[in-house]
Amino acid sequence: MRLKNVTEVTMFALMGFTDDYNLQVFLFLLFLAIYLFTLIGNLGLVLLVIEDSRLHNPMYYFLSVLSFLDACYSTVVTPKMLVNFLAENKSISFLGCATQMLLFITLGTTECFLLAAMAYDRYVAIYNPLLYSLSMSPRVYVPLIVASYIGGISHATIHTVATFHLSFCGSNEIRHVFCDIPPLLAVLILTPTSFSSSTSWVLLR
Repeated sequence: MRLKNVTEVTMFALMGFTDDYNLQVFLFLLFLAIYLFTLIGNLGLVLLVIEDSRLHNPMYYFLSVLSFLDACYSTVVTPKMLVNFLAENKSISFLGCATQMLLFITLGTTECFLLAAMAYDRYVAIYNPLLYSLSMSPRVYVPLIVASYIGGISHATIHTVATFHLSFCGSNEIRHVFCDIPPLLAVLILTPTSFSSSTSWVLLR
């Protein structure tokens, strides 16, 4: 007999770390301070690289892109988390959850690819210093940065589409502060098909 899903989840509740209000206020202030320091530090480095012509070389270009990604990475998760610390309504829409996951995984994966490109840059600088400017010309490092973004977007799109293609029914409570794959898989109604799909994505992740 075929079972019907009567209630499809349209909203998720991000339950966070704790229900204790005093602790939530403390966590709000703590994470707000960390977030502001993160933004100031990373965006400050980006501006410094842009303004100072002595820093116009591949190593600092890579660092400025990495700092920009770090700032965006924090911004995808932290503002909503800060609001949820003090708000009674801790919900996020289905589309909002999917968007947050897509951006979070995109930025995280792009950082990983960019770090690999930076490792190659340092390898060339150490083992081929005389040919460094030729080996790491704009024709080389710009495609490396672009490829990092393309890899991040592709990886995130596959994971997000695969995750939200599954059936979310019943409980909509996510025991986490943002929409990540493992907490979302925990609220799935696991039919044989969805169990197989979710297991595959956990292994791939």
